[in-house]
Amino acid sequence: MVNFNLFVLPFFLGLIYMLSVIARTWYRWIKNLPAADRDRFTTAMQKPGSILPALWEVFMEALIHRRMWKRNPLLGYMHMSFALGWFLLIVTGNLESRLYSGTHLNAPYYPIFLKFFIHDSLVIFFETFTVPGFFRFLMDLLLLFVLSGLVLALLKRQHSRIFGMRRTTGLQLTDRVALAALWLIFPMRLLAESITAGYYGGGGGFLTQPLGSLLVSVFPIHTDVVAYSMWWGYSLSLGIFFISLPASRYMHIPTEILLILFRHAGIRPSLWYSSMSDTEVMACSRCGVCLDVCPMNEAGIYDAQAVYFIGDLRDRYVPEGISRKCLLCGRCQAVCPVGISTDSLRLIKRRELVSGQTSDFSFLPRIQAVHPSNTEIIYFSGCMSHLTPSIPRAFKSILRAAGVTYLHLDEERSVCCGRPLKLAGKDRQAEDLVAYNKQLLEKSGATRLVTSCPICLRVFREEYGLSIPIEHHASFILRLVQADRIRLKDQEFRVAYHDPCDLGRGSGEYEAPRDLLRQFSSPATVDEERENAICCGGGVGLFTATEQQRRAMTTGTLQVLLADSPDRVATACPLCKKTLERTSPVPVKDIAELVADALIPADSGPAFGQSRPAESFAAGWISA
Repeated sequence: MVNFNLFVLPFFLGLIYMLSVIARTWYRWIKNLPAADRDRFTTAMQKPGSILPALWEVFMEALIHRRMWKRNPLLGYMHMSFALGWFLLIVTGNLESRLYSGTHLNAPYYPIFLKFFIHDSLVIFFETFTVPGFFRFLMDLLLLFVLSGLVLALLKRQHSRIFGMRRTTGLQLTDRVALAALWLIFPMRLLAESITAGYYGGGGGFLTQPLGSLLVSVFPIHTDVVAYSMWWGYSLSLGIFFISLPASRYMHIPTEILLILFRHAGIRPSLWYSSMSDTEVMACSRCGVCLDVCPMNEAGIYDAQAVYFIGDLRDRYVPEGISRKCLLCGRCQAVCPVGISTDSLRLIKRRELVSGQTSDFSFLPRIQAVHPSNTEIIYFSGCMSHLTPSIPRAFKSILRAAGVTYLHLDEERSVCCGRPLKLAGKDRQAEDLVAYNKQLLEKSGATRLVTSCPICLRVFREEYGLSIPIEHHASFILRLVQADRIRLKDQEFRVAYHDPCDLGRGSGEYEAPRDLLRQFSSPATVDEERENAICCGGGVGLFTATEQQRRAMTTGTLQVLLADSPDRVATACPLCKKTLERTSPVPVKDIAELVADALIPADSGPAFGQSRPAESFAAGWISA
């Protein structure tokens, strides 16, 4: 007997089309990788040490949706029920079909439509513990699992706030078609299997058999015709979903798998648009999780968030204003369930906008080699610190109190570290400044570099290729305290700490500032902190915001910081300090300023050696 019926064709043809498109797309992306990345990928896929962790992450993220669970349990369960439930239905269905067919080779549609072809007379409750009864029970349980996720998905469309989402994304036409088909698949399967079980008087599980018996008793006429039409509906829903998937948001399902494999092979986003970029763009599910966390919402900017920008990339047209309308604070990237490098994608488009532009930095002064002796650190305050001179003054007073010898590299004049140019997409111009500053540092004989600016810290670490330790002044001051080179008195006030974007999400430095503040003050509660901290609104990555819009973003940040009524707001970034203090009703201080105010004056003893500032080296060490 041949297990075939015409109604299987929509499913079968749709499956062939979807798999062929996915295979062709994957092949193109892998083929178009740079040769080094392609070799890296091929090698990694042949090593169990690379492929096994990658497959585990595929299971945890593409099926369990671990990151989504952390974001919101309801969202995590909803996504998991669809992904894991459907996957387990396929696996269990294949095992069940082998039981009935007696062979390991079945047509792809046979496990999907097994209950149409097989009608046994086993009755539930009495035969549950037989092998066929166990499979019927498990398949109904998995179907119920998926249907529970469908109920949540329907609820989310109308009441997204229950799921912790104030805003959700819109749907394109292909998304609507695919979504409608997806939502029909499992109700149609439930009806088809139930009515068939009711009509034949057996073969259903704990869910389908009672439902089928009820439906047959209510609609006894031509039940076989109704059941057959349900099987057609089930097959058509599957076929339409498979055909529309490659052109819809649901292409993220297979693409995320490849993206995880790429990452485990060590492939990273490049400076220009590449196969890796395409993979990240297509891996976006447009879930909308990134919408609510964007600081630009406070300014009434709703058209440039990461999900919309990535949608424009997918459609191959990104308006220039959308490319530039972003703080590049990394907050959307931190919450993205897929971990898409949204900042990298935005920078790629900015590079394309300014490609071919040149800059002339021949005016920079000539560098002279200076090798100061017995200098513990080189201090680079940075442009932003020069605009907030109280920060370098405070830090240098701490160095003097600790007896730290230092060279203030950019005391007389400052050359930008290059990161603002990189945020504008002007990498070529930034490289001129990087090369200049790198030569400056190398000729200084520096053995440790300390900066007050997280923007400088990040670019020094990521772009300069220096062989010396590089740290922010917060971690350096903390080490001075721990070494008992300075002592601090309890200030008896509560401090709300603001994580600067480039120090926190950008450089992963969360603990040192907090540990330092606890040495002399009490922490106030800040609900949105660490990787979820809100940008101050003054970020140098945003080029199109008005002053009014920036103030609106700053006000929103301050509402979070001041919720627990702190006495002070502390930050570790000169730009954040300058931005927040313009609007804050309580004092805003850099962490170095608070430490300087808390210093216990040096008396005598080994803990407080005489200061040997190498400020004398600064004068004239750069000549015009």
